[in-house]
Amino acid sequence: RNMSSAGPEGRKKMRECDGLIDSLVYYIQGAIADHEPNDKATENCVCILHNLSYQLEIELPESYAQSIYMRRRNISSNDKTPGCFGTRGRKVKEKQQDIPLPEEKSNPRGVESLWHSTLIRIYLSLIAKSTRNYTQEASLGALQNLTAGTGPMPFAVARTVVQKANGLPSIRTMLHVSHPTVKKTAVSLLRNLSRNTSLQSDIAREVLPDLVSILPESVPGSDIVCETTASICYTLYNLTQSSSHNARLLLSADGLPKIITISMNDSNMFSKASRAASVLLYSLWSHTDLHSAYKK
Repeated sequence: RNMSSAGPEGRKKMRECDGLIDSLVYYIQGAIADHEPNDKATENCVCILHNLSYQLEIELPESYAQSIYMRRRNISSNDKTPGCFGTRGRKVKEKQQDIPLPEEKSNPRGVESLWHSTLIRIYLSLIAKSTRNYTQEASLGALQNLTAGTGPMPFAVARTVVQKANGLPSIRTMLHVSHPTVKKTAVSLLRNLSRNTSLQSDIAREVLPDLVSILPESVPGSDIVCETTASICYTLYNLTQSSSHNARLLLSADGLPKIITISMNDSNMFSKASRAASVLLYSLWSHTDLHSAYKK
């Protein structure tokens, strides 16, 4: 667990170690099957996998990435498509929504397991069943890492979490835990998921009222609460920017007074949350059909 946080070279060596990732996944599967999601070894295994998934999209060799994520349809020769892990490509943002999802291997090995739906479901199962804060945080954090990029892999993982594995109810529960870093990581994961326009209506329906409910009534009181508040505002921004329906949902959940209060505090300590709330307000005002409702 300590070694897995030793930086890029350490992560590279551990990802390449034959059988290591497979063994960690195997152990966690056994713990879940035996109804023991709270043992310390499971926590350690998940924390290692969390660390090994960090910056995975960037750190995998280009040739390996391209061999896994081949486009499954013909494209004209003048359409220069970025390689799979899209942080290297320039046109990723326009392309990301229409890139076909990769075909999964039925028996992934080694590094392939890190973004496979089997492990995604394991993380969601641990989020739902474990009561250890570190296990919950590491499971959420691994999913946050895997959905952090702009290429096909993060969007495939996001779709698996939201639509194939029905992960939003488990993530929503984590918004209401008392542990601040678990809550912060859950919000950061939702922020990543909410960037995918094809998932925004599902996410808004499931968790938008919960996100509004955990916004502080007044100015946040600590750095971690301030960061969480900023992440909530940016998630709400993603969900409402192109959807008048979702903006109305925010309004009916009494989100506007909270957002206005947060935006009006410009002290240095809370500037991140204040700036995020201001960006959200500016975006909400762009829905001209809601102006009369806002004024009321």
